[in-house]
Amino acid sequence: MTPQKVKEFFARLKKQNPEPKGELEYTNPYTLLVAVVLSAQATDVSVNKATRPLFGIVRTPEDMLQLGEAGLKGYIRTIGLFNAKAKNIIALSRQLVEQHRGQVPRNREELVKLPGVGRKTANVVLNTAFGEPTIAVDTHLFRVGNRTGLAPGKTPEAVEEKLLKTVPPEYLRHAHHWLILHGRYVCKARKPDCPACLVRDLCAFKDKTVS
Repeated sequence: MTPQKVKEFFARLKKQNPEPKGELEYTNPYTLLVAVVLSAQATDVSVNKATRPLFGIVRTPEDMLQLGEAGLKGYIRTIGLFNAKAKNIIALSRQLVEQHRGQVPRNREELVKLPGVGRKTANVVLNTAFGEPTIAVDTHLFRVGNRTGLAPGKTPEAVEEKLLKTVPPEYLRHAHHWLILHGRYVCKARKPDCPACLVRDLCAFKDKTVS
């Protein structure tokens, strides 16, 4: 996709949704971090259903440690891999208290040292909680980047690197959310909704749907 098309691509997404938001519910950087860890291989809807009552009593790492691993499991057992996720959340909460005064660090290097936190999770937290111009490549972004020709790559890291070089600076902060929402609701995996797509004329996908 040419630079001119890329700029038009994001200009249209911005016009439709000037201030895009993620769909995970949270109250502060810590609860966002917990929600993102829980969302691995799970839907945002299922995570929000579990965290609404949880975040009514847990707002800090100290709160989570007081609840304990067994208590946490009681709230999240409807989410896939809840045993491993509970263990990681308790461990990362302890690490935040012991090493970061209970605060979520604002840099990727420290975030990825936390149990259960990989590059994608760190990028989501940096972008959503702190407004950093990062892009977290999940399955939706990976598909949109490759299918449209916006940022083709064989790995999530390759797509991320290409997006960071390709997306105009003025659109970088919100690019992550625009692309996730586009992939989730329009450029869907099984059958993209090309007739409803704002950027179909810019897209390089050859097998566009007609209905």
